[in-house]
Amino acid sequence: MTAVRGYSALQRRRWARRLSGPGFETFGNIFGFVYTFLAGNVLLAAANAPLVFFLALVPDPVAAWPFFLALSVTVAPSLAGLFGAFQALNDDGSAVKPVKAFLVGYKRSFRRSALLGLGAVAVLLFLGVDLAIVQAMPAAAVLVPLIVLAAAVAVSLTVTAVAGVVLLPEARFKSLMKASLYLCVQRWYLSLAMLVLLEIIAAAALLQPVLGVAFAPAPLLFVVWSNAAYAFHAVLREA
Repeated sequence: MTAVRGYSALQRRRWARRLSGPGFETFGNIFGFVYTFLAGNVLLAAANAPLVFFLALVPDPVAAWPFFLALSVTVAPSLAGLFGAFQALNDDGSAVKPVKAFLVGYKRSFRRSALLGLGAVAVLLFLGVDLAIVQAMPAAAVLVPLIVLAAAVAVSLTVTAVAGVVLLPEARFKSLMKASLYLCVQRWYLSLAMLVLLEIIAAAALLQPVLGVAFAPAPLLFVVWSNAAYAFHAVLREA
């Protein structure tokens, strides 16, 4: 009987070591990622409910691009919330609470990220109107690529700045914008990768609004966030 009790205690200790070992920790980290991605997609859809609703309702969203561009003003604050959840995932691992982290990040960064979103929408609306006008001009072959490049820079700068707002909440807004512009130009390959990922998300949302928003954004935006965080940290180390 004593031997059985001793064997049981030994087994319990072995199981405890297994549960606290690298394998269980890896499983917990994977679960943390999956949970954060699923919760992040749901919270993104909720934060951008009008945009998602009309994307599912309107047959040709591209034809009504000014309307959908105006609705996308909510995207930047929701990105700040999602990036806050990613930062918490990096800090806490499997113990992360993505819903709470999203809401905290959304609230903490709302003022700056909303300003960034509003500015980006205004710039893209202006560039979109210009693009429609210059297409009929003789110099369209030169002006159209310039307008598209300016739009790409505006999007890249906005997303990078939103990441900076989450990473460096104490930084001055002007300094943050300068650093974001520097990163977009100096690490252009990361900006290009960001634009490709954002284009995939936009295409998924246009083709299948419900399924696209439910599954695509968070994993791809995690790559965007990771690249932006790496760029900011690299610049801080160099400084």
